[in-house]
Amino acid sequence: METSAASRLRSRGFFMKRISFLIDGFNLYHSIKDLERIHGIKAKWLNLYSLCKSYLYLFGKDAVLQDIYYFSAYPNHLSLSRPDTIARHKDFITCIEDLGIKVVLGRFKEKKVFCDNCKTVINKHEEKETDVAIAVKVIELFHLDSCDIQVIVSGDTDLAPAIRTSLALFPKKQICFAFPFNRKMKELAALSTLPSFSIGRMNYQTHSLPDPYVLKDGNKIFKPTSW
Repeated sequence: METSAASRLRSRGFFMKRISFLIDGFNLYHSIKDLERIHGIKAKWLNLYSLCKSYLYLFGKDAVLQDIYYFSAYPNHLSLSRPDTIARHKDFITCIEDLGIKVVLGRFKEKKVFCDNCKTVINKHEEKETDVAIAVKVIELFHLDSCDIQVIVSGDTDLAPAIRTSLALFPKKQICFAFPFNRKMKELAALSTLPSFSIGRMNYQTHSLPDPYVLKDGNKIFKPTSW
């Protein structure tokens, strides 16, 4: 997403701080669910591009938005029971991809667990690969010198080892966290080389996708009524 002007400035020796955002889709989703449960605010129709861009000022006047990565997975195990859930998710991802956000998809895996309520073994599906995908991307972006600062939009402490490793390998690079609502973690904030910050409830309301969202090809995607 770095502008051609920013690229030309860098090529001429002018330093611009390239900022990349890595969004943990499931951590953000559960944050939005908390926001609705606690404050009655519905915010699933979220404009992730404008949300991330709104925080650039925190990094100075020479900061440019490089890339935004969104990590998620389709709950395909719900294709028969709740196909509308998958359809809404796919529509949302179509919108954010149209904005230029790079989507990285994992998967759900079936797992047998013991249910304390019914006292039997049941099948449960849990999301897999997202944490690993984010961890790999953190190291990859610094290894390829694709950005100078990474902002991790998550409060998942499973990411801590990857953050420690990437900062040890690339000491000139920087990382901070943008904690989704109700997801702030002191352990992650302590790892940040720049001040981390929380995404307040008003920020969710301010940055909504238009309804309908008009794709670059002219097609329209309407906000789900439940969102």
